[in-house]
Formats: sequence, C-alpha cells, structure tokens
Amino acid sequence: MKRLTAIALTLAATPAMAADFDPPLPQAQSATAELWYAVASLIFVAALVAVQRLVARR
Repeated sequence: MKRLTAIALTLAATPAMAADFDPPLPQAQSATAELWYAVASLIFVAALVAVQRLVARR
C-alpha cells in the first residue's frame, strides 16, 4: 500500500507538459461596431437621466 501511495504521489507531483501560451491578438474595431457602441452609450445616458428624473425628490 505504501508503494502504491508513493507511486501515486510521484505521478501527481510531476509537472504536466502544457503547450506554450499564445496571447490573443487584439483585432481592430469595425465602423459598424463603433456606431452601435455610440448608439448604446447615448441610450444608456438617456436611461440614466430618465431614472434620475423619476426618483428625484421635489
């Protein structure tokens, strides 16, 4: 039993051979994505203003 435990610990302690990490390359943002981001930003700001007006104390 001790021998089996020693073998199991030896196998568990050996480092695994992993592939090298290649970081992802950033891609350029398309004009369509920039347009939709701008539209979403404006809608978000309008929603924040609407909520602020709804909860404002008078």
